[in-house]
Amino acid sequence: MNDIGARARALGIQLDYEGVGGTRHEVPAETLEKLVAAFEPAPAMRPQALEAPDGVRCHLPEGPPAWGVAVQLYQIRTARNWGIGDFADLETLAAILGGEGASFIGLNPLHAMFLADPARCSPFSPSNRRFLNPLYIAVDRVEGFAPDMADPQEIARLQATDLVDYPAVAALKLRALRAAWQAAGTPDAGDAFRAQGGDDLDRHALFEAVSAHMVAGGHGAGWRGWPAEWQDAEGPAVQAFARDHAPDLAFHRWMQEQADRQLARAQEACRAAGMGIGLYLDIAVGEAADGSGSWGRPDVLAGVRIGAPPDYFNEKGQDWGLAPLSPAAMAATRAASFGTLMDGVMRRAGAVRIDHAMGLWQLFLIPDGADASTGTYARYPLDDMLRALAHASNRHGAAVIGEDLGNVPPGFREMMEDAGILSYRILFFERDETDFLPPQDYPAHALACLSTHDLPTFQGWWRSDDVRLRQEFDLIGEDTGREQANARPAERQALVQALTDAGLLPESPEVAGDAAPLAVVVAAHRYLARTPCRLMAARLEDLAGETRPVNLPSTEDEYPNWRPKLGLTLDDIVAGEPFRAITQAIRSERPGTAD
Repeated sequence: MNDIGARARALGIQLDYEGVGGTRHEVPAETLEKLVAAFEPAPAMRPQALEAPDGVRCHLPEGPPAWGVAVQLYQIRTARNWGIGDFADLETLAAILGGEGASFIGLNPLHAMFLADPARCSPFSPSNRRFLNPLYIAVDRVEGFAPDMADPQEIARLQATDLVDYPAVAALKLRALRAAWQAAGTPDAGDAFRAQGGDDLDRHALFEAVSAHMVAGGHGAGWRGWPAEWQDAEGPAVQAFARDHAPDLAFHRWMQEQADRQLARAQEACRAAGMGIGLYLDIAVGEAADGSGSWGRPDVLAGVRIGAPPDYFNEKGQDWGLAPLSPAAMAATRAASFGTLMDGVMRRAGAVRIDHAMGLWQLFLIPDGADASTGTYARYPLDDMLRALAHASNRHGAAVIGEDLGNVPPGFREMMEDAGILSYRILFFERDETDFLPPQDYPAHALACLSTHDLPTFQGWWRSDDVRLRQEFDLIGEDTGREQANARPAERQALVQALTDAGLLPESPEVAGDAAPLAVVVAAHRYLARTPCRLMAARLEDLAGETRPVNLPSTEDEYPNWRPKLGLTLDDIVAGEPFRAITQAIRSERPGTAD
């Protein structure tokens, strides 16, 4: 082993790795050199095993197996929102689903984005994971708001669009919020909220104010594109700006408090509706490299991005463009900032989902300027990460679900179970080459669902829309696309056979690809509800019969990711036959609630 290889290994950087399907990948020397340069100076990582420390265990939901509905909040259409689903819609949904017997509402990440560049709308590429996106504030519920603070014609226009118009929504809401803030006397956030947010809240408010100033001056919203003197959060230019623009900072802190209050009311609405868990919040695996979460933060690695190796869905690998926390900083501080993040999110949740849970153990890192296919894994101090996670989980009574999909290391799921972290099992993936896993063979220590935000809806899968889209946007080659398309009829038939064998279909229906019969959709949900998994989640898109995916991974401007709205209003969805039939079927299998 050469010197660079020895140094990389000492820092926890893997010289080779096993990819999806068992293929061994050798890491290019150039990748190792760049990663070592990004990590240093840093002490060697202490050796560790893929095991949970003794006595470290997250809170688990009690009671019988429960169910809920996963929602992309921005997609919701109602007669009162302003062209984007908001926290008041969430309260309405809580009353509806609680009445149906649901125990939780799963949500997309609600993290703070870039208010000065609202077109950057991926909830999995946030500016700051600890704080909330003010665009979800129901402005008409804010103290100080008056109807004349917003243009009703603009609200109607934004309600009618099929895609969320984030720039227009942001312009409308921020004008009205500032007017409401001024009408209320330009207050700052309350002392208790400011104490809870600490320096991180102040830095985030400062970032938002500086970001708006930079955009007005022709620069980007992210700090890495600002003039050098503005990139230093503690530098004289930034501190002078903070003194001169104190009211703007107060406004941003006030907005964060309004968002937090409304999210708390939504959780209270869940509890009032009889939900045992309530809000199930999603936590992105990282933050944008130029957002407030990495501005002036020494525990974030520079020059490195988080991604994923090549797999079935993306032959070129994935570059998520996210800044990773420093493994050395996590080891030196016992994962203090990670614990603060978990504590901040869990205070308003009955459960959380950790996106790419393998990041507790290792992350796939890509040096700036390199392709995703040349990256490699770097290890994190698992014991420190788990202790911080479990402490927050037990403090707030919040269950933890780990998204353990993709390239899962051997032994990782066993470690998750020992640590009280629920696995994440997707119907489409729980199968061998020919057969779907029978319900009774699913693990109890898991959440089961049909699909996720990164996968097609049930109707989209049935119609092979996902394969066509991957081919259209060059995510898979022609031969791979043909192979996947040719395999889909057999996959549909295999699912129908599994549902029939489980006694959920009286006879096998036609499996043509135009649309899945409602009987099949209902049976698929009942199939998962019948598993021993502690939790089961339906997607609101499937309850509405949607075909269009909300996200196509590895695309940016080519596809309108995170923008498609539901085709029907919430009232029409609830009144529709799919919603009634599916929720009734799930409730018949899971009549209880979880605490």
